Amino acid sequence: MGSRLKDLQYQRAARDPHVMLEHLRRDFDMKISVGIWYFTPGGGRFHDRFVPEASIEQRIDMAAEMAKLGITGIEAHFPDEVNESNAHLYRLLENETGIRLVAVPFSHFFDPRFEFGSLSNTDSRTRDRAIEIAVGGLRLVRDLGADLAISWPGMDGYRYLHGKPFMHMWDLFDGAMAEAMDEVPGVRVAIEPKPYEPAANNIYRTTAEGILAAQRIEARLRNPENRRILDGGGTLVGLNPEVGHVKMGFEMLPAAFSLVAMECRLAHTHWNSQPDGNYDQDNNVGVVNVHETEALLYALWGIGYQEYVGIDINPENMPVEKAVELNVRALEKMRDRVSRMPHERILECHLRPGDHRGELEEILIESW
Repeated sequence: MGSRLKDLQYQRAARDPHVMLEHLRRDFDMKISVGIWYFTPGGGRFHDRFVPEASIEQRIDMAAEMAKLGITGIEAHFPDEVNESNAHLYRLLENETGIRLVAVPFSHFFDPRFEFGSLSNTDSRTRDRAIEIAVGGLRLVRDLGADLAISWPGMDGYRYLHGKPFMHMWDLFDGAMAEAMDEVPGVRVAIEPKPYEPAANNIYRTTAEGILAAQRIEARLRNPENRRILDGGGTLVGLNPEVGHVKMGFEMLPAAFSLVAMECRLAHTHWNSQPDGNYDQDNNVGVVNVHETEALLYALWGIGYQEYVGIDINPENMPVEKAVELNVRALEKMRDRVSRMPHERILECHLRPGDHRGELEEILIESW
């Protein structure tokens, strides 16, 4: 079927504020996906699971019910949640509801063999197994026509600082990822940075570190098909910034996501809500830090973002159907508020601040 390798070059055009304004004058086509991993959340470090575990078949049935909420995409980890033996269930879901598999994260963190990392593991046998998983996930993306694979290296990183061979750690990961991508050329991977958890310090703690890793990995690709895509200006290694992870690192949401887009690497996005710092809470969208989340939506609208808005939550205390409904409503309400803002006046306030003292503050107060 072939991976849907979309051209991300359009994202760079929004460097021109007037292009942003043209995007904001149009409707924002918000494509929403869900992650099958949180349909029946597991336990945590301090408590057992609150809901009974469901099979993949049962979870796909739950996903089918979400079509009426406007969900059009689903995401699943390879090989734990989607693999060659159950791929037909995802095809059936798409045929019957229009909800297609859009992203395939690698299962590089839950297995105890990855205690000391996956693609950066200094043990070659463990690293080889991580490469096998990445290759399998990339093939599945290609065969099922998904948009991309996602790499969240949760166990890759470091605890102690003294004497840590940082460059060797990054070099191992970059090389292993490039090896997997050259094995299955023409398929995009999105790196998902995170400051910490479960590793004490994750390998790519910030948005900027993720961008640098993407550049290094692309530079190591050798497969002729991959080189043809890159030489033609395409992007093979993007980012999947996640709201909670960005806020754990005390970054500003609209600025961080825009930085990725400026590099034409905003391949996918994950949404929830999170206070600055703190552990990874995966709260429902629009519950915590709602103003900054809305500013993020505003920024993506101005970029002309065309990829998926992935809901990435941990609904431990409510049915997942209710949680997804609430998240969709929150996103739609934010979109409605942003659509009614006076974009020309707001842009003028930023471009000519000396001539509009206090006006932006007044606009924001009135909008709420």
